[in-house]
Amino acid sequence: MSSDVTSTAEPGAPRDTSRVAPPARRLVRAVVTEDVLDVSEHAAAVADPAAGAVVTFGGVVRDHDHGARVSRLEYSAHPTAAAVVEQVAREVLDAHPVDALAVSHRTGGLAVGDVAFAVAVSAAHRREAFAACEAVVEEVKARLPVWKHQRFEGGGDEWVGMP
Repeated sequence: MSSDVTSTAEPGAPRDTSRVAPPARRLVRAVVTEDVLDVSEHAAAVADPAAGAVVTFGGVVRDHDHGARVSRLEYSAHPTAAAVVEQVAREVLDAHPVDALAVSHRTGGLAVGDVAFAVAVSAAHRREAFAACEAVVEEVKARLPVWKHQRFEGGGDEWVGMP
């Protein structure tokens, strides 16, 4: 392992001497959309010649919850949802030395296996990319005003995220 990598995401950490330029911190995408999401498309969107790591996350609709089979679900979003996603993305870019970030959350009807939440982050090093990706996922999940209406096989339903 090279000894010239001295950067961490912590404030006051030494400068990353392996870089020839500071992190670009580009926000490629921060949206809430009814469009189908593709995690690999998000990864391609954050590609950067300075990046030695691209980390992705795909939140996928699973076929079960609370011991019951999920047949489908629908996400509804508050009108401020897109602004919240963008705010989270910008905060993560400010806090982490990454080159590019793309994040999307889907609304509308989704089937089992569909991607509901896609994140991609590029950075010079894997540690920074993983940390920034995790920060985006956790902050969006904590702050995004969306509600999930799950439909179960055999009938029944549940709202998740309602106050």
